Parts: sequence; C-alpha cells; structure tokens
Amino acid sequence: MASLWEYANPRKFIATSDRVLPWIGILALVSLVVGLVWGFFFTPEDYRQGASVKIIYLHVPSALMAINAWLMMLVASLIWIVRRHHVSALAARAAAPVGAVMTVIALVTGALWGQPIWGTWWVWDPRLTSFLILFLFYLGYIALWSAIENDDTAADLTSVLCLVGSVFALLSRYAVLFWNQGLHQGASLSLDKEENVADVFYLPLLVCIAGFVLLCIALILIRTQTEIRARRMRALLARERMG
Repeated sequence: MASLWEYANPRKFIATSDRVLPWIGILALVSLVVGLVWGFFFTPEDYRQGASVKIIYLHVPSALMAINAWLMMLVASLIWIVRRHHVSALAARAAAPVGAVMTVIALVTGALWGQPIWGTWWVWDPRLTSFLILFLFYLGYIALWSAIENDDTAADLTSVLCLVGSVFALLSRYAVLFWNQGLHQGASLSLDKEENVADVFYLPLLVCIAGFVLLCIALILIRTQTEIRARRMRALLARERMG
C-alpha cells in the first residue's frame, strides 16, 4: 500500500498521468468509434422498440458513468478525510463536472428513448427521480467548491456533501429493485445472462461502455492535473501578496 500513496505526491501524479494519458485517449477513441458505429449501423432494430433501442449505446454507458463518477468522488473524499491528501480532494473536484455531463446525457437520452416507448418524455419514476436528484447534487457540489475560497475548507465541506449524495447515487442504480412501481425497465446488464439484452446488442454495448469508462478516466486525469496546477498558482499568488 505504501507505493499507492506515492501518487498522492502532485509531481508524481502529473508525471505518471502524462505517461498513461495518450494510451488511454487512443483506446477511448477506438472503443467509442468501434462501439458506436457497430451499434448504430450494424445491429438490427428491436422487434418491439424498433430503431429507438439503439440509443442504448449512449444511455446505458453514460448512466453507468454518472453513478460511478460520484462513487469515485466518494472514495477520493474519504481518502481526503482520513489521509488529508490534496490530490484526492482535487481528483474528486475534477470528477464532478465529468459526472454531471454524463448525468445530463443519461437524462436526455432517457427522455428521447422514453417518449416513443412510454409515450411521454418524463415520469416521476423512482430511478428517473433519483437520477435527477443526483444531478442536482452534482450542481451543488460544483457550486460549493466555487463558493469557498479556502481549498481545505472547501474539500472538507464538499466531502460531507459527497457522503450524503452517495445515497442517491446508490438509489439511481438500484431504485428499480427497491420499488416495483415505475416505467423504467430492469437492468440491461446483469450477472444473470437471462436478464441481459440479446447478444447482438450486448457485445457492441460492452465496447461502448469500455469507451465511456476510458473517456471519463482520461477527462478526470486531465482535469485533476489542471486542478493541481491551479492550486499551485493560487498558493504562489497568495505568497506574493504576503511578501
């Protein structure tokens, strides 16, 4: 574990991420192009949902990343609370806009998918409602970071907010299991093969998910580097004012 904490050093984090970012970026681009082209142009229409089923290649990966970005923020926030490593707090801050964008994509594509299937753009379904609340938590988290000048104080307060918001991240994932009512279908991906979508849709969906995961990792690494450099700049400016 000692070697893992070495990456809490900002210089080592930036140097390491600089080495891996090009590879992650290339893999993300290839996965997204292959998965989306395969899914949109080389899979058949569904016998019930028609061509609208193909929005699954955007909706499911973005929804998964919206939830997992918040869970990543939770882990980083807990590391900050326990170990006081600034890189972890800045990584959590960096992940928030990425997760917020993923949440918007999931909400918009869900509405586009739901209108022809359910006959409405929006319903107060348990999963949809918890997802909307998760998006509001993302906005609140970003606003709280921006509203507090002291970085350590901001990291403390946003970490607490992240702990509270994690409840809705879990509800967004498991709302269909907690409540039987609601129009939203069950999970498209499951350890139970019978609950998965058909293989003709399943395989390109896995490629798209891999692409979204890699894309989010790349964006979070880039934004974390930016946050580290911005913190250094603020520290230097503060030192100059004091001098």
